[in-house]
Amino acid sequence: MAYTNDSLIKSVDWVTIVIYLALVALGWVSICGACYDYGEMNLFGFDTNSGKQLIWIGGAFFLGFIILMLEDKIYDWFAYIFYALMMVLLFVTPFLAEDTKGSYSWLKFGSVSIQPAEFAKFATALVLAKFLSTHEFVMGRLKVSAPVFMLIFLPMLLIIRQQETGSALVYLAFFLMLYREGMPGSILFAGISAVIYFVVGIRFGHDLMPDEFTPIGEFAVLTLITILSALLVNAYCERKNAVWEIVLYHGGSILLALLFSIFVIPFNVVYFLYAESLGLVVYLICLSVRERVMTYFYVALFAIGSVGFLYSADYVFEEVLQPHQRSRIEVLLGMKEDLAGAGYNVNQSKIAIGSGGLLGKGFLNGTQTKLKYVPEQDTDFIFCTVGEEQGFLGAAIVLFLFMTLILRLIALAERQSSRFVRVYGYCVLSIFFFHLFINIGMVLGLTPVIGIPLPFFSYGGSSLWGFTILLFVFLRMDASRTIR
Repeated sequence: MAYTNDSLIKSVDWVTIVIYLALVALGWVSICGACYDYGEMNLFGFDTNSGKQLIWIGGAFFLGFIILMLEDKIYDWFAYIFYALMMVLLFVTPFLAEDTKGSYSWLKFGSVSIQPAEFAKFATALVLAKFLSTHEFVMGRLKVSAPVFMLIFLPMLLIIRQQETGSALVYLAFFLMLYREGMPGSILFAGISAVIYFVVGIRFGHDLMPDEFTPIGEFAVLTLITILSALLVNAYCERKNAVWEIVLYHGGSILLALLFSIFVIPFNVVYFLYAESLGLVVYLICLSVRERVMTYFYVALFAIGSVGFLYSADYVFEEVLQPHQRSRIEVLLGMKEDLAGAGYNVNQSKIAIGSGGLLGKGFLNGTQTKLKYVPEQDTDFIFCTVGEEQGFLGAAIVLFLFMTLILRLIALAERQSSRFVRVYGYCVLSIFFFHLFINIGMVLGLTPVIGIPLPFFSYGGSSLWGFTILLFVFLRMDASRTIR
């Protein structure tokens, strides 16, 4: 090797490793609290989840050590091979896996089960870094953007085949990396808009305006499309008069139609909004042709896509999503209250966290978790154990450590001279951020329950090893920055 162990020890980022060790230790303590039964003190026994997790932790430490000792160039050399092997493994998994709570994503080797989807994140991050290190990402260049999207969506589709929608959605986190690498902010804007359309359209789809003919959901979304189109024109086009024309003519016509329906002749104003949206699109296209500015045309495409998404979202919600997934979304959006069914997990989780108060009930003293009121309390809902036993203060410390880790990863990624390492670093922190945001959000009832683990806390070897590999490969790459 071209480096000594002493130079590696000096170059590796020990701040990140200390944060990692602290999170793993706190994670094991939380698993102890989640799986502990009254009167049973054998926390180190291999017949308990806490004892088994110690084995996984030992394996994770060994993996981290081996990764730091290996030459970092192998990740550059074999990125495509790693990705290809993982895609093959994801493809064959449903044929080899047994039914585990409705999914076919776990491969069993005796008494040990492994979930390939957790390791595919590393392979996908690696191949994206390899591809983008040799190609400048530009949305308009189809020969670059198309392969990037394919590399992201392929594992998603293969994981969806395993009935693991939550694990598949994690791969959307890579779009945060693409934003750093030059993806226009308009793409993220469109994604956020789609979420708003879905939430508003579904949540208020069956409620009516005062005229008792117009659905609030469709009216609100179609009006919002006009407003957002005006904002896009204001942000990306030089002709500011077009903004006022959209707001005054199109916005004013919507208001007049609604008032006419309420006070004169009641009718479904949504039909008028169809015509208004069509008029908006025609207006934008005419501006694009007359002034030879393609931006107007792109805004028109945004409006067309927004209308199409509104109605496809309703179809997906009613026809594509499974009943339990629809129930979870309905509970989250407040469309129904099902404390004994779809809303049970979140309700019990809130009770557990709230009962912890400021300082918590103490280690192994949580009643909600000890009495097993919270399902999946040592995996997806592990954070409720933190809140109940360690209280607000303990939960805040855990969140502080996670945010420190993410900020540290941003700093490490930004100091890289190699685009390959920088892209990989942003892939890693994007995955961590997505898991943290969604997992904590679903425990608190702020995001849908999609069943993804909390890094370093949730019980299981696949999750712990997958996150360890992601992190330590980046630390090894960063260490080489000063070794060479």
